[in-house]
Amino acid sequence: MQLGMVGLGRMGANMTRRLMRGGHTMVVSDLSADAVKNIAGEGAVASSSLDDLVGKLNVPRAVWIMVPAGDPTEKTVQALAGCMQAGDTIIDGGNSYFKDDVRRSKICAAKGVHYVDVGTSGGVWGIERGYCMMIGGPKEAVKRLDPIFKTLAPGRGDIPRTPGRDKMGGTAEDGYIHCGPSGSGHFVKMVHNGIEYGMMQAYAEGFDIFKNATSKDLPEEIRYDLNLPDIAEVWRRGSVVSSWLLDLTAMALVENPTLAEYSGFVQDSGEGRWTIQAAIDEAVPAEVLTAALYTRFRSRQDHTFAEKMLSAMRQKFGGHVEPKAAAKTK
Repeated sequence: MQLGMVGLGRMGANMTRRLMRGGHTMVVSDLSADAVKNIAGEGAVASSSLDDLVGKLNVPRAVWIMVPAGDPTEKTVQALAGCMQAGDTIIDGGNSYFKDDVRRSKICAAKGVHYVDVGTSGGVWGIERGYCMMIGGPKEAVKRLDPIFKTLAPGRGDIPRTPGRDKMGGTAEDGYIHCGPSGSGHFVKMVHNGIEYGMMQAYAEGFDIFKNATSKDLPEEIRYDLNLPDIAEVWRRGSVVSSWLLDLTAMALVENPTLAEYSGFVQDSGEGRWTIQAAIDEAVPAEVLTAALYTRFRSRQDHTFAEKMLSAMRQKFGGHVEPKAAAKTK
């Protein structure tokens, strides 16, 4: 199948390579001429602009956008919608806000252009492992693109089947699903990332407890100098908390058990925030996911004004002196 790819960053370039390996013809575009030249050297068809890319695609066209969410995606969708024809399909594979998908799909539908949103998980490992995809959009457009999704997806691999799954149809076991109408794919991926925040925070806090088990504030008989790489490794094998995130944790700890090369500044992609907003809109309690998001905010600061206020209140009502302040006094 022929597909246009706009955006040749780490994800877009690797997805292009995986699709070419699967026999698909790729027409590519990027703001970087070097990125286009490099991937063209591997077999893709180069284009010099979005108009040029659209012109090199056979009707009905399909163009996958893999650029940063927000204004870059908005401008790309608007530009493509202006030069594509009825029956063509625009695919947003980034991390867009699902409400933006709903709005864009209506703009595209007015011109007869299909809009498909694909929540894509797999990161830099996807080129070999495959990409888990959560898809929203019109059934006919999604069905026509099935060869693309099937090539990008991980496939069944050696994962044991869920008991009773043999009685159910669909593509979930292959690593991709059509979730519903426009916006639903990114909605499912949004909550996926919100859950990811919580899982990552749980691992981080647990290993922090292990690291501080040598604290001099503890009685000597319950101080433990624990081997963190070994703990991560043993949990990978038969534990109920095993996961790909734990695999990556084990990898990082083997490389450097102190994680000294990391500052601890943790960014968020926006999807954690949107997940919390969806929980608020639905009046669904999401304490763990909310706390995980707030911890990421906290990671970017030194001591906050709120913490200074807490310290001041403790000093005023109970005469409690900050440990650092006490050390200076001595």
